[in-house]
Amino acid sequence: QVQLVESGGGLVQPGGSLRLSCAASGSIFKIYAMGWYRQAPGKQRELVALITNEGSTNYADSVKGRFTISRDSDKNTLYLQMNRLKPEDTAVYYCNVAGPVVYWGQGTQVTVSS
Repeated sequence: QVQLVESGGGLVQPGGSLRLSCAASGSIFKIYAMGWYRQAPGKQRELVALITNEGSTNYADSVKGRFTISRDSDKNTLYLQMNRLKPEDTAVYYCNVAGPVVYWGQGTQVTVSS
């Protein structure tokens, strides 16, 4: 049974930083890519950042230069470093592992507000 558990969300002031973590447990046969998505109230879930099995990264235009995705394969953990946060970054952030089977975490709330 594969589980993805996100952590690191919370309340932060505009301009602040947060680091999200996604710990994967269980056996995942093959991974094509891992990513972070977010969903704000009343909006569709959107891709924030993606890292492929080869290490290539891709970011939404709205977070380029502010967010950094990384992974620690030894720890089976995915990270999202979020800097210079804006109120429009407020959303539930979800971890995603894409392979022949797609896995989602339960989400972690990020609120950017003064």
